[in-house]
Amino acid sequence: MVTFNRSLLDEKLGQLEQLPCALTSALDPGFLPLSLHWFDEVTSTNQVAWDLLRHGSGSGTVVIAQQQSTGRGQRGHSWSSPSGGLYLSLGLDLTMSATQGIELTLVSVCGVAAALRQVSIPVGIKWLNDLVVERRKLGGILTETRVQQGQIRQAVVGVGINWCNPVPPMGVNLQTLWESLPIHQSQSNFPLWPHSLEALAALVLVGLKYSLSRWQQESITALIPSYEALLVNRGQAFQWQGHSGTILGITAAGDLRVQLAASEGSSVLREVQLPPGSVSLGYNFDTFSV
Repeated sequence: MVTFNRSLLDEKLGQLEQLPCALTSALDPGFLPLSLHWFDEVTSTNQVAWDLLRHGSGSGTVVIAQQQSTGRGQRGHSWSSPSGGLYLSLGLDLTMSATQGIELTLVSVCGVAAALRQVSIPVGIKWLNDLVVERRKLGGILTETRVQQGQIRQAVVGVGINWCNPVPPMGVNLQTLWESLPIHQSQSNFPLWPHSLEALAALVLVGLKYSLSRWQQESITALIPSYEALLVNRGQAFQWQGHSGTILGITAAGDLRVQLAASEGSSVLREVQLPPGSVSLGYNFDTFSV
């Protein structure tokens, strides 16, 4: 049974925040103070975070659980949540247009991926919000918002990452990934690898704080290049309604940008933009067909 040590999490957060790296160099130490709540088992960390926000907890509310009985995934799918994975939710108070909700997803997945890469985990992003390593799913992000009069007032960012839990054939966990590294490389090349759930949670929280801070100071447009640099689908072949094309990247609204080949008798290339939820790319990274 995996246990959780709050003091160790605080220690790991402190160590990461002192690292001289891009994630922490521009981060205000006072940005988004965290309030941690740990549970052995919950229905969903997102749901518990919402309950805490409803009862007065504010931005920086963090819920971590050893396991979830009814974890939530993208588009209403369930998320298998056995012991050994990281199941974390961050509650936020916000004031922004309801049309900007997708930006929170893009910002969050980009920040978590950047943090994992900072410690040499070769993670990429599969559109829209999956974390992948070597074509297999490592984890994902689920953001939920509460809207009042056209404005997002509160949000919860849910993060699930496979650490040492059992995974399906198209999944991977960090323990298996670590064990696949050559012995002569592992200790010298990966000194900050998260060997505990506390270290992994600290990485995720620092990544979220970094990306949320950048988003607040800049704009989603400034963050799109960072997202696209990690997008594993970029440059891959795509079939859409009988037309061949290539995935270019995304828009600020999270739409998938696809450049279609010129039609017969024409030299003009055409770009289409497909909104989130309109297509599912799956895990065959050679060619996508819709």
